[in-house]
Parts: sequence; C-alpha cells; structure tokens
Amino acid sequence: MNLTIRGVNYVPSDETKTFIDKKLKKLAFADDYLQDLELAIKRESKGIGYHIDAIMHFSWKKEKVVSQDCYELYEGIELIADKIQSAAKKEKEKTMGI
Repeated sequence: MNLTIRGVNYVPSDETKTFIDKKLKKLAFADDYLQDLELAIKRESKGIGYHIDAIMHFSWKKEKVVSQDCYELYEGIELIADKIQSAAKKEKEKTMGI
C-alpha cells in the first residue's frame, strides 16, 4: 500500500508521520487489495481543530473517502485509522461476497 500524507494550512511533522504509520499498521490485512491511501490533514482557519480526509484506492478500481473532524490531531488520527479499517473491511465484504 502506498501512503501519501499531505497538509493544508499545516505541515505534518516527522513525529506525526511516524504516529500515522504506527496507527495504520493494523491495515496490514488489506495490503492485497488496498493499493493507495491518501491522507489530507487540513488545519481549520476558523476555530480550532483539524479536518482529515482519507481517500482509499482499491485494486478493483473503486475509490472510497472517509473524513474526520477533530480538535486534537492525534485523537483525530486514531479515529480516522479506525474508520479506514472499518471501510476497508466493508468494501472487501461487498466486493468479495464474504
């Protein structure tokens, strides 16, 4: 799986990238069919917080987007990692008929 991390109004630190890699280790089950994962972390200009979008590209040419709004970045990363894992499992079940 190819992982791309991009920041909008925010520059992800090496510590943040390491934390994301650690949290996405639980996606190892999806390596066969989840080809690319793009994470866009946007620091909100109004108020305090972040918006995280994850775009998943599956081997059967399907694309799925999950999003998370959060006040604390690391909490948001944990929540989006859970959403990505859940969406990957559901997509495999739908496509593979499991």
